[in-house]
Amino acid sequence: MSSSQELISLGVETSCDDTSLALYSSQRGLIDYILSSQANLHKEYNGIVPELCSREHTKNLYFLFPRLLERNHLTKSDINFMSVTTSPGLILSLLVGVAFGVGISYALDIPFVPVHHIEAHIYSVFLEYDIKYPFLALVVSGGHTEIHLIKGFEDYELVGKTLDDAAGEAFDKGAIALGLDYPGGPAIEKFLLDKSPKLIDFPIPIKDDRIVFSFSGLKTFLKENKDKYSKEDLVYSYQEAIVNHLIRTLKKAIEKTGVRCIVVVGGVAANKRLREKLKSMDIELYIPSIKFCTDNAAMVSLVGDMRFKKGFYYTKKDLTYIKLEPHLSLEAFIKSLKTKN
Repeated sequence: MSSSQELISLGVETSCDDTSLALYSSQRGLIDYILSSQANLHKEYNGIVPELCSREHTKNLYFLFPRLLERNHLTKSDINFMSVTTSPGLILSLLVGVAFGVGISYALDIPFVPVHHIEAHIYSVFLEYDIKYPFLALVVSGGHTEIHLIKGFEDYELVGKTLDDAAGEAFDKGAIALGLDYPGGPAIEKFLLDKSPKLIDFPIPIKDDRIVFSFSGLKTFLKENKDKYSKEDLVYSYQEAIVNHLIRTLKKAIEKTGVRCIVVVGGVAANKRLREKLKSMDIELYIPSIKFCTDNAAMVSLVGDMRFKKGFYYTKKDLTYIKLEPHLSLEAFIKSLKTKN
C-alpha cells in the first residue's frame, strides 16, 4: 500500500463509563469524534457501577457509530483499520468495546490495533501540540495516578505511581463525604466559587524522597475533622492538599530525571487549581484542552495510527489472540506487543 495513500482509522474507547468513537486520518489527523457520557447515570450511586457501564456502552455504540459516519459523509467501507482500547479498565466495559471493534474488523476484513488507555491519555496532547522527547507524563484521573518518563513512542519507564487511591477517586470520595455531588472534582470547584475559605493544614502524605502518591491519609483526616471546621474551609483545604501532593511528587520526578518538559493528562488535568499551580512552575508544560482530558476515542485513534504505521496490528486470521487485561501496566503492555506471536 502506498505511503501517500490516506488511511482512516475508527477509534473505540469504552474502558470505563464514557462511550466514544473517533475517525482519524493518516494524512489529515483527527477528522471527528463523538462521546456519550454516563456521569448523570452514575451520579445517583455516588460512583461508577460497572454493570451499568457495560449496558450503556452496548446501547451507545450502535447509535454513535452511524451518526459519526453520517455527519462526516463516510461509509463503513471508508474505514481502513480499527484502533481500540484493550487495557486497562473495567473488564465488562473493555469487553463491549473490543467485541465491537473485533466485529467490524472481521466483517470488513480490516486490521485491529490495540491501544493502552494510559498511553492514549499521554498522547492526547499530541492532538494539539508537537512535543519533543523525552518528557515526563503525569497521568491523573479517576482510576490512575502515575508518572512515566517518555523517551519515544513505545519507549516508556514508570517513575512513580499511587500506593492506594487515584487522585480523581480521592476527589470523588472526599466530595461525597462532605455532602457534595459526584463527580467530586467539578463539584468541589463549583462549590468554591465566590467563597473566601481559610486554609487548614492537612497532613503531608509522603515526607521522604520516594516518588509515590498516597491519598488515604488525606481522606482519613477529612472524615475525622469534618465536624471541627467549616464546610468551605474543609473543601478548599482538601483540594489544596491533593493538588499540592501532586505538585510535590512531580517535582521529585523532575529532580530525579532532570527532564523539565512536562505533560499532564487525564480527567484531573482539567482541575483549574492544579492548572494554576502547574503554570507557576519553571517547566515546559503541556496540558490538553478540557475536552481531551477525559476519556475519549480521539486520543485512542491517534495512538492507533502511530502503532499501525510501525506495522503492529492483528489481521482477520489472528483476532482470537487479542487479550483483555483490566490491570495491565503500560510497560507490560508494550512488552506484550514485542513478544506477540
